[in-house]
Amino acid sequence: QVQLLESGGGLVQAGGSLRLSCAASGRTSSTYPMGWFRQAPGKEREFVAAIRWSSSFTYYGDSVKGRFTISRDNAKNTVYLQMNSLKPEDTAVYYCALTTTQDMFVMRNQNAYDFWGQGTQVTVSS
Repeated sequence: QVQLLESGGGLVQAGGSLRLSCAASGRTSSTYPMGWFRQAPGKEREFVAAIRWSSSFTYYGDSVKGRFTISRDNAKNTVYLQMNSLKPEDTAVYYCALTTTQDMFVMRNQNAYDFWGQGTQVTVSS
C-alpha cells in the first residue's frame, strides 16, 4: 500500500504563487510516475501535471502550461507543484496521485492512477 500526503495549499491573491508538496510513503518506488489533478466545485476532476521517474519527462494540462512546474525529489519520495501567476479559476482541491504504469500515453487519465492523496485546498482570490 502507498500513502500520499499533500501539503502547501492555502489562500492566495491572483497573480501570486504557491508550492504544493506530496510525500509518498509505504510500498512506493521512485520509479513510479506521479501526477497532480484538481477538482473545482461542480466540475469534473482535471489533469494538471505528471512526472515520470526522471524530471526530464513532464506533462501538463493546457490550462496550466507555462505557469505551473512539476518536479520531484526521488531521495525524499516527494513531488512538488510550483504554481505561479495563479488565477481565480485555479481554485480547486488539488490531489496528488501515483501510478504504477510507465505508459506515457495515459499520464493524463485519472483512471491510470492507483493511489490518491486526500487533497489540499487552493483558493485564489481576485
